[in-house]
Amino acid sequence: MISKKRAIIYSVILVIATALITSQVVGLKYKDYDKLVGVKKSIDKDFYKDTKDEKLETSAIKGMFEGLDDPYSQYYTVEEFNKLKEQTSGTYVGIGVVISPIEGDDLITVVSPIEGSPAEKSGIKPGDKILKVDGKEVSSKDMDKAMSLIKGKAGTKVKLTIKRGNETLDIDVKREEIVMKTIDSKMIDGDIGYIKIASFDEHTYDDFKKALDNLNSKGMKGLILDLRDNPGGLLDVCEDIADEILPQGDTIVSVKDNSDKAKYLKSDDKREVDIPIAVLINEGSASASEILTGSIVDNEKGVAIGTTTFGKGLVQTVRGLSDGTGYKLTTAQYYTPSGDYINKKGIKPDIEVKDESKQLDTAVNWINEQIKK
Repeated sequence: MISKKRAIIYSVILVIATALITSQVVGLKYKDYDKLVGVKKSIDKDFYKDTKDEKLETSAIKGMFEGLDDPYSQYYTVEEFNKLKEQTSGTYVGIGVVISPIEGDDLITVVSPIEGSPAEKSGIKPGDKILKVDGKEVSSKDMDKAMSLIKGKAGTKVKLTIKRGNETLDIDVKREEIVMKTIDSKMIDGDIGYIKIASFDEHTYDDFKKALDNLNSKGMKGLILDLRDNPGGLLDVCEDIADEILPQGDTIVSVKDNSDKAKYLKSDDKREVDIPIAVLINEGSASASEILTGSIVDNEKGVAIGTTTFGKGLVQTVRGLSDGTGYKLTTAQYYTPSGDYINKKGIKPDIEVKDESKQLDTAVNWINEQIKK
């Protein structure tokens, strides 16, 4: 007689062998996403606890986006998608910092703190890497988790553990309601207009146009566009602003999708800014900021002054789904009017000025020289 203990061992071996045979058969039977359905049925049948279909579906979709190996493409739950929409609405509670994943880097990178925000006041700088939020480790693979931890009730504090070069710093930042003022304008040095664009959100174009008309009414003879630490935003808003600046027919940007066919976006507005233009840029100038800079420089409407930009040459499309969820998907690459692909390398300034305190003065001097010609 076979002992009871040996019988149990045989039973276990039989179960394992059966499982292996079953998986081989299933692997042959299911094609494409049928495999996903088959695994789901196995989970429903054999998993030792009750499962929630919604959670499994969300995880499956998020996994699909992770499989793209693209740091900018992401699926959002209802709560996450609402937070994403907040970023372009102009008002939210947080610390006022724009963060982004970087290709080939598992750490979350600070693109720029928003001017006047708690993040800027606390000393957070472009290029900082976020290691932890309130002691919890975060990475570029869980941006949603990081954003949720950073946001909270107004008046409360959050601790960010930052890597800056070879240093590791703990920085406490107080959360506040962030009201995005994306346009600031004034006349400087008598007849030179200055417009600071902090980001490109829903209201930026209208505010830019008002600022431009106001400066023109005061006799503006030269224009400084300050795009330093501008992380980008809505592409169509950037196009509208470029349209105001460039003459009719000039290329703003060219975009290539997965068909590899280039689509050229051109200025179709009869208005143009026909005066010397200097664009201030730095490593915090990204995405739409780089598109606007490239459109001005490549069409010889002005010069770029400062330091090399961030280097994001990819276009994302955001789509909402009927159940309130949504996704952001990289759908194209963009090229400056001269055909440069600036992803991961950025735009080099025509006049390099590493000392930020001297960049504005350099722009003023350059414009004054152009006015005298």
